[in-house]
Amino acid sequence: MIDREGLTYVYAVVPDTPGLRAALSDVRGVSGSLVSLLGEHAPTEGEERPDPLAFVTSRVPQDEFDERTLKARFEDLEWLEDVARAHHEVVQTIARHDTVLPLRLATLYENDDRARGALAAQRHVFAERIALLRDRSEWGVKLYIRSTGPSEDRDGAADPGGTTTLSPGKAYLRRRRAQHSAQESHYRNAREAAQRIEALVSRFTTYRVRHPAQHGELAGPEENVLNDAYLVPDGRTESFRAALAALAADLDGVRVEVTGPWAPYSFAMPPPEPAPHGDAREGPSR
Repeated sequence: MIDREGLTYVYAVVPDTPGLRAALSDVRGVSGSLVSLLGEHAPTEGEERPDPLAFVTSRVPQDEFDERTLKARFEDLEWLEDVARAHHEVVQTIARHDTVLPLRLATLYENDDRARGALAAQRHVFAERIALLRDRSEWGVKLYIRSTGPSEDRDGAADPGGTTTLSPGKAYLRRRRAQHSAQESHYRNAREAAQRIEALVSRFTTYRVRHPAQHGELAGPEENVLNDAYLVPDGRTESFRAALAALAADLDGVRVEVTGPWAPYSFAMPPPEPAPHGDAREGPSR
């Protein structure tokens, strides 16, 4: 039966602990509703459940979040941005206190009983993923190639011998050749940087998710050629970041950007890819 007082909005799966319940007691999420933990059904006799899990939930108005309304709402970028920001703030708040397995934006159930049923049905998968994420954080690693712009000299140039002035057409062709040569050098350096990244991350027992390279405004004036996310043990993040920051210092025309820590959105579902040559034994079976 549909709950006329609202729908159950689910943000994430978390370990069900008194500390996390206390930390979320005053947190508000989507539609300004108070956030709480929705725990599992009581275990049946003889059932072993050493690490209880919970959904992080709040109540949202049914007339704003039913299936028909949501389809139209997702075309409203301002509304979508507000919901996404509220969802993200809840997930980030949890990440500051405990392990969090983020769920998709607008994961909704008709009521708490339906949500508990979904939690029970997927408990094994959720428990494995929580174990993978525990004491790890997501870090982003992006590789950029700097664009080679045209020469400042647009009116002509001296020839290689320095005795005559080249015609505008020849000067233009020479500038284009020099620009092309510089760009080719930058691409070679980018390939070298990518190889160094792969060799380096194998030392940190990480998992990787490879995202599409960014384009347009997201990438800015540079060309983004690598856009990876890594799951790094919390005790190794400083050395991970420092090693990557210095990785391409001697390579002209390329830049490595390291960002984080983030809530592990990239490692929610499905299982992540082990980093090249990395030791993935601590993760779940794949």
